[in-house]
Amino acid sequence: MYKIVNRKKLLATLLLDSIGKVLFLPWNIFRKPGPIQPESIQDILLIRTAYIGDVVMTLPMLKPLKARFPQSRISVLTAPGAAPLLEQHPLVDEVIPFAPFWFYSASFIAYLRFIKKLRQRHFDLLIEARGDIREILLIAAPLRSRYKVSYGIGGGAYLLTHEVLYTELRHKVEYHLDICRFLGCPEEPLEWGLRFSAAEQEQARQLLAGLGVQPPYLCAHPGSRLPLKIWPVKYCAVLYDQLMEKYDLPLLLFGGSKADQDLAAQISSRMRRKPVNLAGKTSLRQMAVLLEQASLFVCNDSAPMHIAAALQVPTVAIFGPSKSAETHPFSPCGVAVEKDFSCRFTCDESTCSRTIAQECMQAVLPEDVLRAAEILLAKQSC
Repeated sequence: MYKIVNRKKLLATLLLDSIGKVLFLPWNIFRKPGPIQPESIQDILLIRTAYIGDVVMTLPMLKPLKARFPQSRISVLTAPGAAPLLEQHPLVDEVIPFAPFWFYSASFIAYLRFIKKLRQRHFDLLIEARGDIREILLIAAPLRSRYKVSYGIGGGAYLLTHEVLYTELRHKVEYHLDICRFLGCPEEPLEWGLRFSAAEQEQARQLLAGLGVQPPYLCAHPGSRLPLKIWPVKYCAVLYDQLMEKYDLPLLLFGGSKADQDLAAQISSRMRRKPVNLAGKTSLRQMAVLLEQASLFVCNDSAPMHIAAALQVPTVAIFGPSKSAETHPFSPCGVAVEKDFSCRFTCDESTCSRTIAQECMQAVLPEDVLRAAEILLAKQSC
C-alpha cells in the first residue's frame, strides 16, 4: 500500500521499488533481524528532515522512546531550519543538522560528504519517521545500524529491518506515535518538549517593551510554505481589523521568508488599525517565545501553527488544499476552519485544477474565522 498523491511520484516509486525488491531479494531472504530488545539499544537515531512543521509533529515520539529505551542516547537528524527548535529539549542528546538535496537547495557533493562522515558511527536503532523512499534509500540505507525502522507506504520497505504497517488516515502526530507503539513503547502523556531559557524570555520582553507592547496581545502568521495554502490578503486585512477592534488588543504579525515579509506588508497597508509587523525581524525561536504568550493565534496550515499547538496557544488555522485530518492543530486549544471540497483529498497541494484557482481557500470568509475565534476563546480550558 502506497500513500503518495502525486501521480508522477507514485509511478517513480513503483518503478524504483520493483527494481529494489529484485536486487535486495537475496539479502531479505536470509536476514533474520529478530525482535528489538530494549536492553540492546544504547544509541538511537531519529530522522525527520522535512519540513519544520512535520519535525514539530515528531517531537511527541521522544518521551515514549526514552521510556522504552531508558539507557539510550537519542540523536535527531533534521534540517538546519528546524534544528533550533530542538535546542534545550530535555530528551535530545544531539541534533544533527542536514539539508537533503531532494527537499532543499543543497548540493549532491555535500550529501556525499555528510553520509561518509556519519557512516563512521554505529547506531543500534535507526528510525526514519517520514516513510519516504528518498530518506530510506539515501540516508537510512547507507548508515550503520542494527535495526532500521520506518513505514513502507512511501517505498523502500525492502531496505528496512522492521516495517511499520500503515492502517488508516491519521493525524501525523499519531502517525509518528504509531512507530513508538510498534516498538513497544508505553503510552505516555503527550509531551512536546519545547523549552525556552530565561534569557530568551527576557529578550522577548525587551523586544515587546521597545515596541510599546505587553501581554495580552494577538498574533497572526499569514504565510505558508506552499502558495496554495495562503489565505487571500484582503480577507486577512479584514479579519485582523475585526479581531483588534473586538478584543481591543495589539496584533503581532509574523513571517520568515521574503515572500512572508511582502505578504505582511500588503496586509498591513490594507488595515485600518496597524499591526506590529515583525515579519522578517525574529528568529524561529524568538517567534515561538512571543507566540507562547499570545491570547490568540490566527494562521494557515504552516510550521508556526504546529509550534503554537505544541505550546497550547489558542489557535485558529485556515485550511484549504491540505488535509486537516492529518495536520490540524493537535491541541485542545486549536481549531481548523475549512470548507468541503472533494478535490482536497487528492490534491498534491502544489497545483490547483479548479476553474476558480484556490477556491477552497477563498470559500473561507473572515466571518467564519472570527466566529471560530469567538467560540475557541469562550472555552474555559483555553
